[in-house]
Amino acid sequence: MGLSDTRVILLLALMFTSGVLLQLLGCVLWANWWPMLVGILYILVPMPYIFFGSSGGDGYALYGSSTSNGWVDAGKFLTGFSAVGSIAIPAILAHAQVITTGALVMELAAALVLGATVLVYDYHSSKDSSSYY
Repeated sequence: MGLSDTRVILLLALMFTSGVLLQLLGCVLWANWWPMLVGILYILVPMPYIFFGSSGGDGYALYGSSTSNGWVDAGKFLTGFSAVGSIAIPAILAHAQVITTGALVMELAAALVLGATVLVYDYHSSKDSSSYY
């Protein structure tokens, strides 16, 4: 594990903790815990991909190829569906005036930071796996 790997791990840890902090601040600062419903989705978002996402083969099957599996596609769809829910729930709560606009902004910022964390992790893990071939 080189210096670059350590920096990536530290960056990911900082991004993740910042996202969780924004999530909690969105609830604490406005004394309303309804936005914490999104915290449940953060746990549920990767579950369909974990259960259905592994193709069992080399993992590089393209869409439409003969090795593509319907369960993998269903897992990706359910993951995307629940990821959209993590943005839609605060918006619906704000529209129904259950939470304030400030809490909505904090929740959307948390979703943005946590989504960026996943993208950075995916980028660096794909870069590391492609360097072995």
